[in-house]
Amino acid sequence: MARIDISMPLFAGMPSFPGDPEFAGVPTHSIAKGDPYNVSRLTLGSHAGTHVDPPIHFVVGGATVDRLDLDVLAGPCSVVEVPDTVAKIGAREVAGISAGTTRVLFRTANSVRWQRSLTFFPDYVALAPDAATALLAQGVRLVGIDSLSIERDPSGRFPVHHALLGGGALILEGLLLHGVAPGPYRLDCLPIKWRGGDGGPARAVLFTD
Repeated sequence: MARIDISMPLFAGMPSFPGDPEFAGVPTHSIAKGDPYNVSRLTLGSHAGTHVDPPIHFVVGGATVDRLDLDVLAGPCSVVEVPDTVAKIGAREVAGISAGTTRVLFRTANSVRWQRSLTFFPDYVALAPDAATALLAQGVRLVGIDSLSIERDPSGRFPVHHALLGGGALILEGLLLHGVAPGPYRLDCLPIKWRGGDGGPARAVLFTD
């Protein structure tokens, strides 16, 4: 099987959602400086790069990242291509998803922009509330997207996050899907096991025949 890494690398100066902590990796031990080994101190936000949003991110009393059902994060998935002309994914764009699909990853114009430069852009393609409602009605349990946030809501109410996380679906953000053809895959995604964590940086990989 072919393996496709769809994770965003962690590096100094990497894109981060406005207001979130920036990533830093600082060596604390260095062979070049006479130490017997190399070790670094990492500083990052809990939603850095490719990451999983657990319910506790927006739902009071919701499950934390270490309590997630890993079966939801691994298994058959569908990569759905969204036309470059679509600025916000609505119910119309999700209507064609096959019945029985439980994991959906949206490849949008964001991926082309990430391919050109890994710098944050505020006008990213995101999900609309009616799309979240439609996905839940179809039984989708994991929704992924190639942006650092699944929604772009200037009001600060975050209806998409509340709908999905409160409705029994997990969110996977920060994917790099440039060059990934739409269609069926197997997804393996493991967030860090942070006890009580509100988010989980993760390595996400697709497998295909």
